[in-house]
Amino acid sequence: QVQLLESGGGLVQAGGSLRLSCAASGKLFRINAMGWYRQAAGKQRELVATITGGGDTNYSDSVKGRFTISRDNAKNTVTLQMNSLKPEDTAVYYCNAGVMVTIFRQSDYWGQGTQVTVSS
Repeated sequence: QVQLLESGGGLVQAGGSLRLSCAASGKLFRINAMGWYRQAAGKQRELVATITGGGDTNYSDSVKGRFTISRDNAKNTVTLQMNSLKPEDTAVYYCNAGVMVTIFRQSDYWGQGTQVTVSS
């Protein structure tokens, strides 16, 4: 069983920064794409940023230029550096990973979520 453990959420004022981290643990062969998604109250979960195993990144337009996603393949971790935070960034942030649990099979895993609150 693979687990994703997130850390780094909290309360910050508008214009501030936070850093989210997510570590994968358990029996796995390899991790393919990793990413961060968020869900604000009363809204659907949306993509924030993704990163492939080779380091190619993709960002939603709403965070482009403010957030940076990175990963450490040796440690099975993914990090989201969030700068210039806005109140509309307030949400529960979820880590996601496409994990090769065997050489033939990929499964999708989610973290438990971490709250990010940006005050105006």
